[in-house]
Parts: sequence; C-alpha cells; structure tokens
Amino acid sequence: MNGHATGWRDLLERAERGSATVAEGVRLLREAPLFDLGRAADAVRGRLHPGGVVTYIVDRNINYTNVCSCGCSFCAFYREQDAPDAYVLSEGELSAKIVDTIAAGGVRVLLQGGLHPDWGIDEAVRLVGTVKRHPILLHGFSPPEIWHFAHRSRMTIGEVIARLKDAGLDSIPGGGAEILDDDVRRRISPKKIGWEQWAAVMREAHRQGLRTSATMMFGSVETPGAIVAHLQRVRALQEETGGFTAFIPWMFQPGNSALSRDPRFGEALASGFGHAVGYLRVLALSRILLPNVPTVQVSWVTMGAKVAQVGLFFGADDFGSTMMEENVVASAGVSFRMSEAEIVATIRDAGFIAARRTSTGGGHSSAERKS
Repeated sequence: MNGHATGWRDLLERAERGSATVAEGVRLLREAPLFDLGRAADAVRGRLHPGGVVTYIVDRNINYTNVCSCGCSFCAFYREQDAPDAYVLSEGELSAKIVDTIAAGGVRVLLQGGLHPDWGIDEAVRLVGTVKRHPILLHGFSPPEIWHFAHRSRMTIGEVIARLKDAGLDSIPGGGAEILDDDVRRRISPKKIGWEQWAAVMREAHRQGLRTSATMMFGSVETPGAIVAHLQRVRALQEETGGFTAFIPWMFQPGNSALSRDPRFGEALASGFGHAVGYLRVLALSRILLPNVPTVQVSWVTMGAKVAQVGLFFGADDFGSTMMEENVVASAGVSFRMSEAEIVATIRDAGFIAARRTSTGGGHSSAERKS
C-alpha cells in the first residue's frame, strides 16, 4: 500500500477510535477517496452486524398537526394557526389511521407534529392515549415538542417525559436535531431549542429508560466542520448514556421552503454535499465516527431507492420504514415511495438479507428474517 493510502487508513482508524479532531474529520469528509471512505464505513458495519442483515420496519408517520409557532426556514410543512390549510387531527381521524396501519401489517406509529401554540402536556397525553388504545408501538414527540409541552405546562423535562411514558410512549424520535450547532440553528431555526436543550431531552429520556434515535439534516447552510461536530456530540452523548439505537442522516429538501430562496443556501450547495455523492460521504463518515451507535439508517424517502441501496455499502444496516404516510418531506415536493416488497427486493438485490424488525427506535433487535 502506498504512503498516501496508508495516511488515509491511519486517519480513518483514528476517527473510529474517536481521537480525530474536527479538522481531521473535515478532511475525511472533503478529501478522502470516496471508496476508501466507503470501505472503512463498511468495515465498521461488518464488525457490528457480521451477518449481512439489513433491517426495516412497517410503520406509518402521522403528523397530528401542521400548526407550528417555530417557523423554521427549511420547513415547507408548517402553517400558521389561522392558515386555510392548517389542521389538527381529531381522535377519530388518528384512530382511523392506526386501524389502517395495523390492517396493513404495521407494528409502529411515528407520531410528530408542529409546536402548536395552545398545546401542552394534557393534549400530548391525550394523543398518546388515543394511539395506545390500539395494539401498536408508539415512537413519538421529538425533543422540540417535548420542550414545548414542558414550557406550555410549566413542567420540567423530566416530568413531561414521565407523563408521556406513563401514558404509553415507547420511544422518542431524534427529530429537531438538524445540525447540533447553535450558529447554524440561529440561521435556519432561530425559534427552536438549541443543541444543548435537544441533548438534555435525550439525556433525560435515556435516564428514564426510553430509547431514542438521533438524526442530522445537512446540506443547508452548515459548514463541513458543523457536520463533524454534530457527529462528535452524538457520540459523546452516547458514551454517556448508551440510549441511542439508531442514527439517521438525511439531506435538506429545499422545495417550497423559505430557505431555498435564501442566497446562503446556494453557498452551502457549493460545499459539495447537496447531491448523492455528498450524501454517501456523510453517511459513511457517520458510521465511522459513531461506532457506539448500533445502527445507521439510509434515507430512501429523500434520496430514492437506488442511492439508498448504494448506501448499504457505505455503512448503513437499516433501510428505515415503509412509511405508509409521509407529509413533511412530501411538502417540499419529494415523492419517493416504496412498498415492503420493493424494500425487500432492493435489499436482496444488493446481496444482503432483509429482516423486518419490530424494535422501537431502530436496529436489529426483534428482527424477523425475510431472505
């Protein structure tokens, strides 16, 4: 092996050990040969999941309201409370969606919504109760929602999580992370909680025994250094609590958003991460820098089936959800759809074993092999 290749190998090994600096992580993200990066990520994946199994879950995303006081510039889904197309699902509408999900073989509901200015913990508990009248897992309420319920109800984060857990909440999704860097957050979501508040919700959820996922939305106005710092912060929190079951990086979808009309967005695209190769680079680096998070998941809903399939060779071991319903990304004009049969075929065609899982936050626990 020549000296240049040896240098990348040494740096990739330091990154996996957690001893690489942000600057070195940025160098890997920007400059490492694409297939060297992919091979290193695949090696981490192979050590964690040596059986060649790729998991997925049959579930439904339900957005209980699009009313949101946050008004993030990257979001095309939210509406003001008096907007003609603003909505709040009734209990009957929510129950009907769950009945349809169970009839289609679904085992879990992902329940999220906007930060409704009138809603506190009582409304959240009512939603949980409606869902849990049915035999289905509930993965719900991202950290900004939980923080919002606490603020509205003048409760602590711990009290809110305890109430939701007692009502039947099974796990918490990692939404609202965007980039865990407050300079970036001030530019794209100034009304949303900061990264340390996001981490505080996750820390408390883990303390109370709830497992969670973690996410990262990249490709807007962040720098490569902010991407690496985000990964390092997730890794550090996982070392502290061990509560993350999966990490899901996904690329900003600009359609119909205020941010897409911002000239700063064009600057971000010039950094080279607003396309499929950039996505694969970030996916691979996520797997390398997060060896303590069991699962890294592809995002076929934003990248499409073929790029997601390639992502299985760049460190990912989970294909996500059949996503019987998806509204947030769809509002940005992205309309990728995949049935369970298509997901299984895509995994098999890549040479992996497809396994349908029932775990709450992601990963290979409670997985039933399909091939």
